[in-house]
Amino acid sequence: MNKKTQLIEACLEHVNKRISSYKDEIETIKDAIENNDKSSDEADDPGNGKLLNDLEKNSLYLNDAYKMMDTLKLINPKLSHDYVALGSLVTTNTTNFFMAISLGKVDIDGTSYFVISKSSPIGEQLLHKTTGDSISFNHTSYSITDIK
Repeated sequence: MNKKTQLIEACLEHVNKRISSYKDEIETIKDAIENNDKSSDEADDPGNGKLLNDLEKNSLYLNDAYKMMDTLKLINPKLSHDYVALGSLVTTNTTNFFMAISLGKVDIDGTSYFVISKSSPIGEQLLHKTTGDSISFNHTSYSITDIK
């Protein structure tokens, strides 16, 4: 299995866990709202305001997780570009990047990769660069040595 496939699988595992967690949380909140409604008088504030706010937040998080899943589905691990694009494995003089979703550091076979979104600050700088190009981010200079 190639590195891109392994990185995509790590991303999918992370996103699937998030989706499952948000779905569970939404169900818990819905149950709490239902139980509050049944056990309260009209004069009492059942506290549903905070629960509804939590429900809305978790629904937004779930939607974001689904968007991440959609982004991952666009990546073909067998495809390679001459420039940095979605799905690119970018090797620099100091760091390895995988252009996919905002996930952070992932270790594969003893090598660290920073899984980043193309809309992240460093992702925006790397996007469309080619081998030999350099960027500067957070007072660090990155020189692209390879793109797969």
